[in-house]
Amino acid sequence: MSQTRHVPVMLQRCLDLLAPALERAGGNPPVVVDCTLGLGGHSEALLTAFPEVRLVALDRDKEALRLSGERLAPYGDRATLVHAVYDELPEVLDRLGIPKAQGVLFDLGVSSMQLDEADRGFAYAQDAPLDMRMDQTTGIGAAEVLNTYPPGELVRILRAYGEEKQAKRIVSAVVREREKEPFTNSARLVELIRDSLPQAAKRTGGNPAKRTFQALRIEVNGELTVLENAIPAAVASLAVGGRIAVLSYHSLEDRLVKQVFAAGAANTAPPGLPVVPERYQPRLKLLTRGAELPTEEEVAENRRAAPARLRGAERIREDER
Repeated sequence: MSQTRHVPVMLQRCLDLLAPALERAGGNPPVVVDCTLGLGGHSEALLTAFPEVRLVALDRDKEALRLSGERLAPYGDRATLVHAVYDELPEVLDRLGIPKAQGVLFDLGVSSMQLDEADRGFAYAQDAPLDMRMDQTTGIGAAEVLNTYPPGELVRILRAYGEEKQAKRIVSAVVREREKEPFTNSARLVELIRDSLPQAAKRTGGNPAKRTFQALRIEVNGELTVLENAIPAAVASLAVGGRIAVLSYHSLEDRLVKQVFAAGAANTAPPGLPVVPERYQPRLKLLTRGAELPTEEEVAENRRAAPARLRGAERIREDER
């Protein structure tokens, strides 16, 4: 697969947000962590834009690590690539003997490589085995979820992770069909979803299978559970003056990021104190007003940027010991 087709989303804006933390001169080289390496577009840009930085990049997908390793090879020992899920960030830094990071970047979208490789089963536009695991060496695939989960649990997943209003209709069709023959491929599921939905629901919001596929992907990879742990862990791993930028692609992810940042930027003192002690002062300063959106030009150039939401924050004080 040609790497030129992969356009990193909101790339310049991410670099601008992180720049003040990564351009500091003197002392040890600043450390920036790319928590979602993918094909290495953001990582390569960080290494190029900030010639002093040391990059630590994580991905749970071994194929992504292999391809990015080739791409980032010219940067030698400035880049350390690690097979890990992003909530393991504190352990990874610990193993590498890095006390704190100056920058952290998350790009939470499914990587272009995973969407473009037919046999991974992420995309509803082409027939493929229903797998959807980002790390194909562990866990259960989407077919097993569809074929074995109780109906109530499937409805919950489609509603919670796909925000699918027609979850009950889709699940009753899935349960009926899986008794005849287990699901193995995506085309059959796409067809079943199309047949289950009322006409009005098919007319809005693109491919009617999109929400169900999103829900299955989140369930298979435990994405929201991992993210719930990962964002606070990343904030805790930042040095004072360090910055974090997070790109999310659906409202559930964005809400989690917003909550963690808002809690970190809040004054937690009991009301009525004449002077607010240090321990109640905010730990974070928000760098974006709400979530920033991609420009119209960027969406025209890269349709996968359309749903992106970017939030940034700066660490302004240590945790109390």
